[in-house]
Amino acid sequence: MKTSLTIAGSDSSGGAGIQADIKTMLANNVYGMSAITALTAQNTMGVTGIMEVTPEFLQQQLDSVFTDIYPDAVKIGMVSSPQLIETIAENLSKYEAKNIVVDPVMIATSGADLIQEEAVSALKEGLLPIATVLTPNIPEAAVLAGMPVNNDDDMIEAAKILSNAYGCAVLLKGGHSKTHANDLLYSNDQYRWFKGERIDNPNTHGTGCTLSSAIASHLANGHDLETSIKFAKDYVTGALRDMLDLGSGDGPLNHGWNYNA
Repeated sequence: MKTSLTIAGSDSSGGAGIQADIKTMLANNVYGMSAITALTAQNTMGVTGIMEVTPEFLQQQLDSVFTDIYPDAVKIGMVSSPQLIETIAENLSKYEAKNIVVDPVMIATSGADLIQEEAVSALKEGLLPIATVLTPNIPEAAVLAGMPVNNDDDMIEAAKILSNAYGCAVLLKGGHSKTHANDLLYSNDQYRWFKGERIDNPNTHGTGCTLSSAIASHLANGHDLETSIKFAKDYVTGALRDMLDLGSGDGPLNHGWNYNA
């Protein structure tokens, strides 16, 4: 069985963060492991508290994983401080990690800020250059690219800026678009749209975490990036279409909804 590591925050409600990641990895036929960056007190309505781990303890977690069960892919989610970002970047480089999916979690679905302002610079300097693929939503892409993103042309331009600046593929998620739910992949000076349907389901807490960890799972299983994105997007769309409550633990696994791609 292939393996995948999630480096992210813990969600006490189980709908996002490492809990969502590990559930997703199991549903996509990958053995999931975790290195926790922070404990959060949150639910589908908002975040009421964040308690970071120390860089030293994060270092211990990463050493424990890489020296025993080497991951075939790594998904990075919520990392809120420069010191933790530096620890992650140093260790992924030291252990020559591969298939790195960076989900730049800056703003929760509820609107809460999840990253310190000074950590954005560390994110750009430390993690984005070692990413295989970056998966920002529209507000996150606007911050990282330093430009407003209001339409499809803006999505293409922002993804191009990020891809060229950091030498990685960029999957710009279109869920915040006013007109569609299409995602844009920009890689090697080319782009491709992954069409998506806008589904009237209020249970969207953790869908970004789920998508990025599903991509990591399929990369771990040996699929190329475009195939991994397609399978991951189908997985999340299927769960939303079936009106599964991703936010309260009523997720795909609870319904036997295993994705065997």
